[in-house]
Amino acid sequence: MASLRQLEYFAEVADAGSLRQAAQRLGVTQPTLTVQLRALEEILGVVLFERTRNATLLTPVGRDLLPEALSLLSQWRNMVESAHLIGNHSHSTYRLGVPQTLGPYLLPSLLPTLHQRFQRLRLHVREEVPDMLLKGLEEGRFDIVIGPISTVPDTIVREPMFREPLYLASPVDMEVAPHSNVAESDLSGLEILAVEKGHTLRREVERICERTGARLNTDYEGTSLDTLRQMVVMGMGLAFLPALYVRSEIHRPEELRVQPLQGGRLFREHAFLYRRNAPTRHFYQELQAQIREVITRDLSDTVIPLS
Repeated sequence: MASLRQLEYFAEVADAGSLRQAAQRLGVTQPTLTVQLRALEEILGVVLFERTRNATLLTPVGRDLLPEALSLLSQWRNMVESAHLIGNHSHSTYRLGVPQTLGPYLLPSLLPTLHQRFQRLRLHVREEVPDMLLKGLEEGRFDIVIGPISTVPDTIVREPMFREPLYLASPVDMEVAPHSNVAESDLSGLEILAVEKGHTLRREVERICERTGARLNTDYEGTSLDTLRQMVVMGMGLAFLPALYVRSEIHRPEELRVQPLQGGRLFREHAFLYRRNAPTRHFYQELQAQIREVITRDLSDTVIPLS
């Protein structure tokens, strides 16, 4: 099979019309050039050049084949250029996995800045419950994941990003405690609503209920944070809502009361995850550093950045 180098020699000699001039342009010796051209002719089974005392001319067959050789060389150069662009990992498309209870409330704060910093970066975002996010990352369905995943296998790198407080949401006409500040001890015996199983937020609420003596309502579960909020507004119980959701979606205090627990440490911790042996891991490190910078600059009034 002919090599790209042989095709390059063929094109150069055809352009120069001289073995000596072509060898000078290519930086090779004339005997080397001659040997490679003869090898190419043997592979193709045709004579490409007519060699005279003063010039090296294309044969009719050579003239017919030259456009195809030039086309192949052009395609190869385009492929090399594309590979160089792709090699700059910020020019690629990555599959980002986020949980449904985080993505819509975090990404709008991140994406504009990321687009300015990496103008040709493309993120294909898909929402899944955290358990499926980790599995998808391991199986290659996601390139990177951002979410409240605390335990990972050795094949996954987990970089802690920020802690997100959880706020107690209650109907405006319900007095959770006789005093203005609500403590964990005030939750004993109260009905708590949660999102459906599969969410780490659900497991965190289960732990809160076990610790405080609150009752987890397992008959009615929210399929999303929005449905959970509406259930609270209708007086079906109380709920714990993540701070970024509150920041993004709670704009009418007259329909819902949202407050922190005094003396409590209610939060969920989010991390940036990727496969340890990913060829693009150095870019992932750069990307997570940029995300951390945006969170510290724009969201530190809502979440707690982690170094």
